[in-house]
Amino acid sequence: MVIMVVVINTLISLILLYAVWRVWRLKQQLAYIADRLTDYERCTHAALYQAPENIYISQQSIHNLRQGNQGLQVQIRQVRQIVSLLFLGRQVWRGNFRRLNFTSGKKIVTK
Repeated sequence: MVIMVVVINTLISLILLYAVWRVWRLKQQLAYIADRLTDYERCTHAALYQAPENIYISQQSIHNLRQGNQGLQVQIRQVRQIVSLLFLGRQVWRGNFRRLNFTSGKKIVTK
């Protein structure tokens, strides 16, 4: 009977020892994961700390570029209008010049 109690106590001790070993390993894994998460948090904080200010500066730069582009758009429109007028003038000039050549060079034959 004593041997049976000793064997059962030994088995319970071995099972509890295994459970403690598993809990200890789990604790190590959790500590490793916590350290990794802390490192990731530090890195993301360092990277994103200036993000709102950088976004604001970028928005201001984009606004300034758009303001500058509006003036350029007006100038581009004016240049296009001038070029269109030049092409129109060239077509009118060619049309009148051809009409003058054809009418002055033709001989009118009457029978």
